[in-house]
Amino acid sequence: MRKLVLVDASSVNPGDLSWQALEALADCSFYAQTSIEEVVPRCREAELVLTNKVMFTADVLDQLPNLKYIGVLATGYNVVDIAAACQRGIVVTNIPTYGTASVAQHVFAHLLNITNRVEEYAHEVRQGKWTNCGNFCYWNAPIPELSTLTMGIIGYGHIGKAVARIALGFGMKVLVSSSQSPFLISSDVKLVTQEELLSTADVISLHCKLSDRTKHFIRKETLALMKPSAILLNMGRGELIDEVDVAEALREGRLAAAGLDVLSQEPPLLDNPLIQAPRCYITPHNAWSSRKARTTLIEIAVQNVAQYLNGEKIDCQIYS
Repeated sequence: MRKLVLVDASSVNPGDLSWQALEALADCSFYAQTSIEEVVPRCREAELVLTNKVMFTADVLDQLPNLKYIGVLATGYNVVDIAAACQRGIVVTNIPTYGTASVAQHVFAHLLNITNRVEEYAHEVRQGKWTNCGNFCYWNAPIPELSTLTMGIIGYGHIGKAVARIALGFGMKVLVSSSQSPFLISSDVKLVTQEELLSTADVISLHCKLSDRTKHFIRKETLALMKPSAILLNMGRGELIDEVDVAEALREGRLAAAGLDVLSQEPPLLDNPLIQAPRCYITPHNAWSSRKARTTLIEIAVQNVAQYLNGEKIDCQIYS
């Protein structure tokens, strides 16, 4: 059997799912995590490699002459030097849509936590504030209904569309900023310019790709366009926002709240300005990680490997 190495298996499967279907296809070696120094020694004999976050640079590829296939266990494939892989005839695949429902659900977990203050009220109940309030119910700040708010979605791919459907289900008005043709935009959302979306939306959710154009898209200048009452949500890529500028806006009351699942460095340094910023709620890059999503990811990864081994065309092959 041909040799396959999975360099960071615990990133997608900490032990609650099975690799049996993959083991039926190849001679597999699984590593929970792999450091930069360990990549070449561990992968030197492999024809196939699977990776989630471990980098495969041109320098690494130069030292792996047997490598013919890299399967990225994620949507983003920035962990692989695609140009270098192409020059060497290495097939690279990704898994684009496994986590759509999971990430969209996480968007609203953050939003409802912010609007309904779920975490804060649960803490205050434990402190006895409800017990001692003198009333049968307790709240100390307005609770907005989502049906009164406008959701602005930047990026209208699979996840952006899923977020729009949920927002519409809550009765929200939905604005979209997208490079897609207007004919591809659903009639129940409104396509607007980025400037109109930023200045109008009560909730801004980022679902665009990270590129030179979108890096630090949310920064001083764009924050200045937003309402001070706006809520910023980022389940996309950490570098879509300038973390120093967002933390400053939160401290100065120029942004109402932020719900984030991604940061520029992961895991973050403790001096990341957002960790101590007021009204900033950060989850540890786990929006994608529902059991269903991870099961689907593994199933698609196995299918991709099987197609490669059988010499078939793979739908999510990044280049031919």
